[in-house]
Amino acid sequence: MFVLIYFVFLTVCFLASAYFNQRTAFMLTFSLFMISMILFIVGGDAALRSVAIGAALLAGAAAVSFGFKEFLVQMADGDAGAFLRGGMMLPVMGVFALLAFASAYLGWGVTEVFITLVVLALILAPMSPDFAKELRTAPLTAAFGMFVIFVVSIMAIYAPLIAPYGEAEVISSAFAPRDESLLLGADQLGRDMFSRVIYGARNTVTLALLGTTLAFILGAMAGLLAATKGGMFDQAMGRTADVIMSIPSLIFALLMLSIFGGSLASPSTSFYLLFGFAIIVGLLFLAAAAEGAMGWVIGAAVMIGAGLAFAAAGTTIFDASEVILILVVAVIYSPRVFRLTRAVAGNVVVMDYIEAAKLRGEGNWYLIRREILPNSTAPLVAEYGLEFCFVFLLIAGLSFLGLGIQPPTADWGSMVRENATLISFGDPTPLIPAAAIALLTIAVNFVVDWMLFRSSGLKEQ
Repeated sequence: MFVLIYFVFLTVCFLASAYFNQRTAFMLTFSLFMISMILFIVGGDAALRSVAIGAALLAGAAAVSFGFKEFLVQMADGDAGAFLRGGMMLPVMGVFALLAFASAYLGWGVTEVFITLVVLALILAPMSPDFAKELRTAPLTAAFGMFVIFVVSIMAIYAPLIAPYGEAEVISSAFAPRDESLLLGADQLGRDMFSRVIYGARNTVTLALLGTTLAFILGAMAGLLAATKGGMFDQAMGRTADVIMSIPSLIFALLMLSIFGGSLASPSTSFYLLFGFAIIVGLLFLAAAAEGAMGWVIGAAVMIGAGLAFAAAGTTIFDASEVILILVVAVIYSPRVFRLTRAVAGNVVVMDYIEAAKLRGEGNWYLIRREILPNSTAPLVAEYGLEFCFVFLLIAGLSFLGLGIQPPTADWGSMVRENATLISFGDPTPLIPAAAIALLTIAVNFVVDWMLFRSSGLKEQ
């Protein structure tokens, strides 16, 4: 009966698509009909049911993606981000981010609230009628990617509220099967796998996001300054980036983690490393913005104070191994950001309006902030998404090797390694965190592809 209903349904679908001249729907349904027929002949009823379940999941994902896209279109049509434009976005996000750090540092217990406000500001900022027009033409793959990113963000922010147990809480025997209290069973120590998957979203994504952000701040600032100044500074930055990029990222990460991840992995070491990173970034900003000796003195004082606060907050919120992992990732991927930023900014600094600004007597900071950066935003934002994927996969790979996020902290990469024994018994549980890694990576790539298409200026035919 199931086979008959299934094939009749597909037949009606592709005939209706052909009648109403819906070429894409016809090709999709007729292709599914042919594939189903072949699989039914080869594998029988079981294969056909698998195809039906897969098709139903794809249809459900498409429906949810379409609904999420329409939700965003309605928000953009209503100009929901009007109050954040006109220079208000960065101050608002900065205030909420500082409050989130302060809450985590001082233990206020409202860190999730401030992080939610930062994410909401980031979502609402581009919401305008012009953006609604672009969203309407966005493919379903981009909408699916945005929906997955949204869901993972909710999991990461509200992990303690969503997870039924703590990430390191032992509640049953090792490898306990699924039941009413253990949705995905237990791991090798008797911890709830579902709770650890939820917490893994928070830990893995947070470290990848921070590592990508620090790499972008360092690489983008160095690239913008190199394109503006040129000369020996440009050459020195370029050769330094070439040296770091010449070493394979995984080998470089293993080398750095083996050096700093042993006995040197202490709060004091991580504090000095964070402070040193802040000083390097601060010197780049000072080289661009400081004017005169007094500007350098005041800037140096602000830089040292901000660096100490940054290092203290980092060592309080994260343990030493996580801090070292974030900084290693930032150093590895900042040269890639530098090369792209230098190339994009290099095409902008030769424009006539840059020469006109120089003739007016504008300094490097004005050129970077008001002329170069606004005309380089689109490719840099797309590159941020790509770099996040690379960083995310590197952290998951290092955790799988035992050199990334350390136990008992939940991490998707280490969860695959810890429960790999179950695969030999036919239990797919270790594949769940692996599927989460793949799903988030694919989702981000879907969104990045759409953003690259937008920034290229091409139009769909």
